Amino acid sequence: MNSSDSRLPLRCWAEIDLGALERNLKHIRAALPSRLKYVAVVKADAYGHGLPQAAARLMHAGADLFAVANVTEATALRELGPGWPILVLSAVLPEEDRYLADYDLTAAVSSPEEVDRFNELGRRTGRPISVHLKIDTGMGRLGVWAPQAPELYAKIRASEFVRLDGVFTHFSSADSDSKYTRQQRRLFLETLKKLPGLDRRRLIIHADNSAGLETLQRRSPVNAVRVGLLQFGILPHPSSMLAAVHVEPLFSFHARVGLVKQLPRGTAVSYNRTYTLTRNSTVAIVTAGYGDGIPISCSNRAQVLIRGKRCPVLGRVTMDQTIVDVTDNPGVAVGDHATLVGRQDAEEITVTEFSSWAETIPYEILCSVTKRVPRVYRTTLGT
Repeated sequence: MNSSDSRLPLRCWAEIDLGALERNLKHIRAALPSRLKYVAVVKADAYGHGLPQAAARLMHAGADLFAVANVTEATALRELGPGWPILVLSAVLPEEDRYLADYDLTAAVSSPEEVDRFNELGRRTGRPISVHLKIDTGMGRLGVWAPQAPELYAKIRASEFVRLDGVFTHFSSADSDSKYTRQQRRLFLETLKKLPGLDRRRLIIHADNSAGLETLQRRSPVNAVRVGLLQFGILPHPSSMLAAVHVEPLFSFHARVGLVKQLPRGTAVSYNRTYTLTRNSTVAIVTAGYGDGIPISCSNRAQVLIRGKRCPVLGRVTMDQTIVDVTDNPGVAVGDHATLVGRQDAEEITVTEFSSWAETIPYEILCSVTKRVPRVYRTTLGT
């Protein structure tokens, strides 16, 4: 039996509920205006949930199109089948250009140079290259700066082998600054008016993610919304129009108790002696550490569920193991199930709570659970 043998018992694993993913999409769609298309954002391995498994279920559930970070992700997604537009959100490297044609992908365009490259690619392959024009309205990252957008738009329209299929922008502070988001939206809408001949019925026009929808206007030309974390059960900012949507978490993170031991008062725990026991204690050694995705910043801060009770992390999180205090949780034994994110009995640790202990955001936590943590897929039934 080798280390990759699937018969080995799991020491640390993540569970992904694909049934909840499908239900989440349906609840989100029901809460959105019917005119809005659903852009499923599945970059970074579907935020750590597994790209092929999550995307296949989203296809089944009725996503209209997909957005990924790069060409590598896009080609993997295309292998699942034709029929869904796939937008590459990041800049395409010159050596990646040919894959746009080979895999029928859509590129985000920010510069005249990209238009020239894609037009030449289309000329060589004999098929137009699909693009979405990205307009920078204040993010300062990708996109053409808004005042220069009409010029780039005209260049795209004049290019024989480049086909404009969408226009979009990205809000930098949708979950924290609604005033600035409204300013960005206003600039985006004003810029759209300066693009002559813009076919609003055919094009995909998108600006919003789950957090930015509080500024969505009823008569806006925006006809699509990009949904990322919300479809995976992470609620947006309370001001979002989707904050009240019922979504279920898909992701839970688990390990086992590898050892239980008694330690006397005054014992320094783990590396660098960042915690010293103030009483005679029973500690459990959990079989997961930062090599699995528990950030070191959770040291002396996080909690773990064992036998339905919260047990505090003691000392520094190590690469392969984490020490927790089970003194007030009698009966904990080797082999017990330890939940880092998820529910046990009446207690639950959410990704949001876990990320607060790590002083980061849920995006990073989900993307940081490492490859040595097996993903276990299941489908629960629900309403």
